[in-house]
Amino acid sequence: MSKIKIERIASQIVRELSNIIFTEVKDEKIKSVTITASDLTPDLGLAKIYYTFLGNYSHEEVQNELEKAASFLRTKLAESIDIRHTPELKFIYDESIEYGANIEKIIEDINSR
Repeated sequence: MSKIKIERIASQIVRELSNIIFTEVKDEKIKSVTITASDLTPDLGLAKIYYTFLGNYSHEEVQNELEKAASFLRTKLAESIDIRHTPELKFIYDESIEYGANIEKIIEDINSR
């Protein structure tokens, strides 16, 4: 499968999962999640879903809730995306936002001196 098609499907997965979390999930920990990106294997068997979250939850709590809800989210995703095989979902915490915020804080500290 072409790389462009895989990227298009990965982008669609991000949009659809974000919509499912916003409209159909009842768990507040999962509702605090924002899907930032997804990577698909070339055979579409696995989707690595990168996320971040807001709130006073620990990273482990949110990760556990997402792992419990993975089959529900995959089922809903299968209903909304027209592909032959819906990939397995593996959730990975996206540390890039925290990293960027830390760099921004360091730059502000340097500029204030």
